[in-house]
Amino acid sequence: MVKSIKNEKFGGERPLFQIHNTRLENIEITDGESGIKCCSDLEADGCKFYGKYPWWHVDRSVITNCYFAAGSRSAIWYSNDMRMENCVIDGPKFFREMKNPNLKDVTINDADETFWKIDGLTVNNVTLHDGTYPFMFCTNVKVDGLVSDSKYVFQYVKDAEIRNAKITTKDALWETENVTVYDSELNGEFLGWHSKNLRLVNCHITGEQPLCYAEGLVLENCTFGSDCDRMFEDSTVNADIRGAVTNIKNPISGKITADNIGSITLDEHIKQPADCKIVIRKQQCECA
Repeated sequence: MVKSIKNEKFGGERPLFQIHNTRLENIEITDGESGIKCCSDLEADGCKFYGKYPWWHVDRSVITNCYFAAGSRSAIWYSNDMRMENCVIDGPKFFREMKNPNLKDVTINDADETFWKIDGLTVNNVTLHDGTYPFMFCTNVKVDGLVSDSKYVFQYVKDAEIRNAKITTKDALWETENVTVYDSELNGEFLGWHSKNLRLVNCHITGEQPLCYAEGLVLENCTFGSDCDRMFEDSTVNADIRGAVTNIKNPISGKITADNIGSITLDEHIKQPADCKIVIRKQQCECA
C-alpha cells in the first residue's frame, strides 16, 4: 500500500530517512542535510527542496513538477532507476554515481559537475546552463534534445548516442569512446580531441582546431563554419563534408572529401603513414 505525505515542511537532519512506498505531494525540505535518504519506491510531485543533499540512496523513484533551489547542491546521488519530468534545478553537482536515470523536460541552471559516473543515462529535452564538466565518465548514454552552454561537456563518455543537440562550449567530447552525434550543432573550440570512434552525422561545427588527435573519426554529411582551421591534426578520419572548409592540417590516414578546401597544411610534423586522401568533390551542373 502506498503511503502519502502532503503539504508539509521538513528541516534538520534526515527528516524522511528510510521511507518506502510513499508519495510526497507539495512538501518542502526547508534546510538541513539529507532530507530524503536510504529510501525506495518514492513519488514526489510539486515539491520544493532547499536543504543540502536532499535525495541520496533512493531507488525506484519518480520526481515530477519539482523545484531544487541553489542550496540543494549535490542533491541526487547514488539513486538508481529514477525518472524526472518537468523540473527546474538551480543547484550544482546533481546526479552522481547512478544507474538508469531518465530525465525529460528538465532545466538545470547551474550544471557544474552534473551527471558524473552514470550508467544508462537517458535525456530528452533538457537544458543546461553554466558550470563545467557535465556528463563526465558516463556510459550508455542516450540524448534526444539538449541545449547546453556549459563548458567541457561529454568528457570521458563511452557508448553514447546524442541527437538534436545544440551545444555551445569548449573542449567538448574529449577522450570519448564509441559516441555518435546526429543532427546537432556543435559550437566551440577543440571539439573531439583524443576521441576514439567518434561519429558525427548531419552536424554543423564551428570553432578553432576541431577533431584533432582522434582515432577512427567518421563524419557524414557535415558542415563547418569558416573559423574551423587546423582541422584533423594527427587524426585517422573518414569525412564527407558538405560545403567548404578553411584549413586541414596533418591528418594521419583515411579520406576527407569536401566541396571546397581553403588550404591544406602538410609539414614535417605529420605522423606516419601520412597517406590520408584529401579530395575536392566535383560539382555537377545541368546545362540547358
